[in-house]
Amino acid sequence: MEFSWTKEQLALRRSVIQFARAELAHDLFEQDAREEFSWDGWRKCAQFGIHGLPIPKEYGGRGEDILTTACALEALGYASRDNGLIFSINAHMWSAEIPFLMFGNEDQKRRYLPKLVSGEFVGIHAMTEPGAGSDAFSLRSRAERKGDRYVINGSKTFVTNAPIADVVIVFANLEPDKGPRGITGFIVDKGTPGFNISRKLHKCGLRTSPMAELAFVDCEVPVENLLGKKGAGVAIFTASMEWERICILASQLGTMQRLLESCVRHTLERKKSSREYASFSAKIAEMEIRLETARLVLYQAAWLKSQGKHPLREAAICKAYVAEACLQTCLDAVQIFGPSITDCQIERELRDAISGRIYSGTSEVQKSIISGLHGL
Repeated sequence: MEFSWTKEQLALRRSVIQFARAELAHDLFEQDAREEFSWDGWRKCAQFGIHGLPIPKEYGGRGEDILTTACALEALGYASRDNGLIFSINAHMWSAEIPFLMFGNEDQKRRYLPKLVSGEFVGIHAMTEPGAGSDAFSLRSRAERKGDRYVINGSKTFVTNAPIADVVIVFANLEPDKGPRGITGFIVDKGTPGFNISRKLHKCGLRTSPMAELAFVDCEVPVENLLGKKGAGVAIFTASMEWERICILASQLGTMQRLLESCVRHTLERKKSSREYASFSAKIAEMEIRLETARLVLYQAAWLKSQGKHPLREAAICKAYVAEACLQTCLDAVQIFGPSITDCQIERELRDAISGRIYSGTSEVQKSIISGLHGL
């Protein structure tokens, strides 16, 4: 088994770190307090090529494989502290770009992918509904064919990037009598009559990534705005989640590395009692054990995906483990830094890490997937 990166992957990693340190090293205190999205950071990341990492060159992307993409995102999480911006970029890539790439027809790909890759467009998908909880496929949104149009009615919640989106892939049931097999994806552009942002949502973490509820009231789209085939909604959502659950936490590996290094420096620089020093040393060792284990889990899932497999089990293990590992590392860092956690931004890192247990399927959902594969 080969665990080393290629020269090209290492060069990309170095260039991402250099870019992020030079262009994204801004003060986040006020930005986090104001829940302010960084358009400057968004555009710079797009210009560098982050948005287009997994997208073929013919559509303006870099054409990188999933392992190289995860490597670059880990480097971005290591060098940039703006976890909200990175989260918004991930949501854009996995919930919009990948569905267009995998299920869009050629006209849809040409129309949307170059603008999504360049950062001109912000893309989202809308699946979760009020009251649906983690059962994503029990949605109540409906679509009805009327002549050469589809009419969509329903509401969506916890939609990342909703307040700034230019295009949304909305999931609605076109044939309710078929249950989940009737769920279909539709492309809705900003400004379409009947498509509205109903309420902006406020969060404890990832505050620099905007989120809102959406409402669709007799929202009409042309029949050519069908994404994939009728009833392909579950397939579209599942495919995007497979990518997302592997890659969205790659940046948290970088966060864990950065926190580990910060805790080592802090412990060496401060005079501690022998008991306190031993306690901190043990926590730092545990941080490193979690980091290396998280890397193995994430990159195994990415490697399987690169081999053309569908690593449902490995993606679920990755999502559950890395989210919990990053959260525990943040908690350990809080204990090591003590009262200074706000000044050194670790309090914000902790708030941001908590949401990792929730988005892209909660830790409980991932465990249910894993146990379900054992027939439980």
